[in-house]
Amino acid sequence: MTPRIALVGDFNESVKAHQGIPRSLALAAEHAGPVAWEWVPTPELAGDVAARLSSFHGVWCVPASPYASARGAIAAIRFAREAPRAFLGTCGGFQHAMLEYAEAVWGVERAAHAELDPEAPDPVVAPLSCGLVEVKGDVVLTPGSRLASIYGAAEASEGYHCNYGLSPNYAARLASGPLRVAARDRAGDVRAVELEGHPFFIATLFQPERSGLEGRRHPLIEDFVAAVLAVGRKP
Repeated sequence: MTPRIALVGDFNESVKAHQGIPRSLALAAEHAGPVAWEWVPTPELAGDVAARLSSFHGVWCVPASPYASARGAIAAIRFAREAPRAFLGTCGGFQHAMLEYAEAVWGVERAAHAELDPEAPDPVVAPLSCGLVEVKGDVVLTPGSRLASIYGAAEASEGYHCNYGLSPNYAARLASGPLRVAARDRAGDVRAVELEGHPFFIATLFQPERSGLEGRRHPLIEDFVAAVLAVGRKP
């Protein structure tokens, strides 16, 4: 059976990232190996998430939040982290990966997203000091990280479409524990994380899938597809 990827999010054909994801996956599959994918709306994951996702070998939590069901997206990320399944989160997927981890591992009782709860006194996901809507920026990859190995470089330039990221109040928690910083911007703000000890768990605030709109293969998406294929080969 061809390994399968769940694209967790609420498909909108007008969203550039949603246009780019199938193209970037097709380009990656040409090099890494064949995979199939299916869009899974977030409300479908608010119930028995394991029953809905158990047949998938990878989970990509995609951009364009707020989701119809934030709890559904968080449940999907938790499933991928614990099952485990290969996981990639981009933009809103990064934000919700931080919410999931803050609740489940850091013990934050009310992990708030400022876009959904603007009155939250200490949100895990907070407004960026400078918005990144349709902006390209440099990211500095953490030496020794898996992400740096994937890129084979110390730096990269990536595109964004977001106004929210990890609050500086919580960024220091990434200095210890298995969830670590994989990339920062030039100002030192967190732009990607990865989970040590997991077969593949990477989340980026930037949108590597935009490479598909330009007909370019992207090393991160290729490595994600390779990880999905590896999960698919397991008995």
